[in-house]
This record gives sequence, structure tokens and C-alpha cells, in this order.
Amino acid sequence: MTQSRWGRLIGGFLLMLALATFAGLVFGGLPWWLLASALALLGWHLFSLYRLDRWLRGNMRSPAPGLRGVWGSIESLVRDLRRRLRHRKAQFRNVSEQFRRSASALPDGVLILDSEHAIQGFNERASQMLDLVRRDRGRRIDNFIRDPEFVNFLKVGDFSQPILTRSRSEPDIHLSCLLVPYGEQQYLMLVRDVTVQTRMERVRRDFVANASHELRSPLTVLNGYLDNMADDPEIQDGWAGPIDEMRRQTTRMTAIISDLLELSRLEAESSRAGQNKVDVAGLLSVIRKDALARENRPEVIEFFLESSQGLLGEERELHSIFNNLVDNALKYTGTSGRVTVRWTVDEEGGHFSVADTGVGIDPDEIPRLTERFYRVDRGRSRLKGGTGLGLSIVKYALQRHQAQLEVTSSPGEGSRFSCHFPPGRLCNPGF
Repeated sequence: MTQSRWGRLIGGFLLMLALATFAGLVFGGLPWWLLASALALLGWHLFSLYRLDRWLRGNMRSPAPGLRGVWGSIESLVRDLRRRLRHRKAQFRNVSEQFRRSASALPDGVLILDSEHAIQGFNERASQMLDLVRRDRGRRIDNFIRDPEFVNFLKVGDFSQPILTRSRSEPDIHLSCLLVPYGEQQYLMLVRDVTVQTRMERVRRDFVANASHELRSPLTVLNGYLDNMADDPEIQDGWAGPIDEMRRQTTRMTAIISDLLELSRLEAESSRAGQNKVDVAGLLSVIRKDALARENRPEVIEFFLESSQGLLGEERELHSIFNNLVDNALKYTGTSGRVTVRWTVDEEGGHFSVADTGVGIDPDEIPRLTERFYRVDRGRSRLKGGTGLGLSIVKYALQRHQAQLEVTSSPGEGSRFSCHFPPGRLCNPGF
């Protein structure tokens, strides 16, 4: 269709040129006849362009001007584009309305953030949770959640895990915020009310802590009596075995209670660990002496201190982390095996690792190692005297130091437990 219109346009131009030439030859003044025909053709095109321009500037509300020739083709194309645009607008409005309704029906708050974490849109639930109104669009989300932990969460940019915070208007309401990247540096922020779960978790922690405190005193008394009975010469020899077993079990229960109290304390500490300077070399020196003094220990125990830099944190918790990992390696490595402890520092931070040639762990079991009371081999763990809480304590203590635990292992080949501390937790030697 377009080619035929252009063909007619060129044909008309040639015909007018031929008529002007004929008239100029017959009547004389050929240049004037050619000029007049060119001006007439130009005037017609300008008039058609003027009508098309008025129609377009009027948002095409008036009837189409009914242009001819190539201008009629352009008019048809514009009308076709207009129909397509209307159809797409209708589809977009339909999709937008469906999205708005689905977002409003969600029990969680939903916000759309741009690359600068400014609010582009939100549903009704998010408005209720964060006290947002329509004019808040375009403002940064940290203007409404002023928790320093949340501000740092945005700054670091690691959105793999949600962060817990409190409602600005009602501090007793606990919110879980998860950012999901999508598109070109945009984010979908999901806000969930986890007040009930948080309160239940607090009740559980308080119960464990209170029960552990209440059990500690009776166990201490019971252990004291058992110690006296074991040393009493009037006790018959047949009771020696049962008494020793009772002492062993009360000692194990005391260790479990101590670990439960420590775990409850770490769980209750929502803030990050302090910035106290900790001498890693001194800490490992003490742990090394204890390891070498153990009975039935592995034949080879190696400690490599490849950096004199220390850590910023809580010495008690760092000692618990290092000691638990070394203790596990010593327990599950035979007397002919090897345990290697290493402290290194690079541009990514500080790294503490414990490698052994022990029994190893099935890769399917690794994700559950830090669960409370989880044991890969329950019978062997009881014989070794473990409480099943050591790695849980390691997990929470590392979280307070912004550190991560990495575990690699193969059955029969041994295991490697590595703690990775961020550069901000390192400090220079000499303190």
C-alpha cells in the first residue's frame, strides 16, 4: 500500500512536470511554468502537513482530515498506532489493577524501592505497618525505619537474610524486613509482623534460662553428695560402679545446663559484640596448652599463627568459639590422627580454621550441625561427653561478631571448620 502511494506521488509529480514543460513550449516562459507547478505541488504538501499537524495537536479528538496520497498513508499509520496504544493502555491498566488488588490482599506489607532505596509504591498493609501516606513516595525507606541495624543492613547490601526491627509508632511490634532485588537495581521489600513469633521465642528463651538456673543448684548438691559417697570407705564395693556412673551423668547434665545458659545469653543479646581488643595469639596459646594436656588425644596437634593481628569483640565469646571447634576436633579424631589449627589474615578479613583427620561428616548432615542437640552419631557423642550445644553456641557467637561458619567434610577423611571474620573486626597487634 505504501509503495503504491509513493508510486502515485512520483507519477503525479512527473505528470505535472510534463504538463508544465508542454505549456512552456507552447506558450513560452518555460521556467515560469516549471516554477509555478513546483510551487503548486509544495503548497499542496504544506496544506496537507498543516491539517495533519492540527489533527495530531488536538489529540486526534476531531475527525480524521481524510488526507490523500502519501499523507493519507501517514494518517492511516497514526490511526493504527493510536488503536494499538489504546489496547496496550487498557492491558496495562488491567494488569496494574490486578497487581494492586493482589498486593492489597496480601497479609504482608509490600514496597517497591528504587536503586537509592526510595519508595516508589506500597500496599495498604505497608502503609499501616510503617505509617506511610501517599506523599511519602520518593522518600528513602530509612527515613521511616531509623533502626541503626536496618540502616547498616541497607549500607552493606547483603539481602540474603531478613532483618528484624521494630515499628516506628508501636515499639512493641516486631517487623521482619526482606529485600528482594529485581529488574535494574530495584527492590521489592516485604514487611511481616512477627510479634507473636518473637514473643514465643522470648518465652522459650526465658523458660530455658530459668529452668537451667533452677536445675543448677540441685545438681550441684547432688554432685557433692556423690563425690562424698565415692570417697566414703564405708560404701560397699558393689556401689562403686553405679556411683561413678551417676557422677558422670550429673557432670554431663551440669555441662548441658552451662551450655544452655550460655546459649540463652547469646540469643538474648540482639546487639553486636563489643569492640574490645582480643589477643588471638594469647587465646590460642591457652587452648593449645589445654589440648596438649588431654588424655587420649591425637598424636599430632599443630597450631599455626600466620598473623599477629587480633580481633575486636568479646574475649569470652571468641574463646568459646575457638575452644568448641578445637574440642570437637580432638574428640572425633583418633590417637593416630592429626588436628591442625590455623589463624590467617588477608584482604577479606581474619580466618580461623580447625582441620582434622577424624571420622568426617556426611555432606547431607552439614546444614543441621548448628541445630540445638543435633548429633550426627548420637551414641558416639554421648560416649565422648558432648552436650550437642557447642556448635549452636559457635553459630550465635559468630553472628554477634558478623562472622560466618564454613564446614567442609567427607566421611572417613576428616573435617574442616572455618570461621571468617570481616576486616572491620581485625585490630593491629601490640596491645
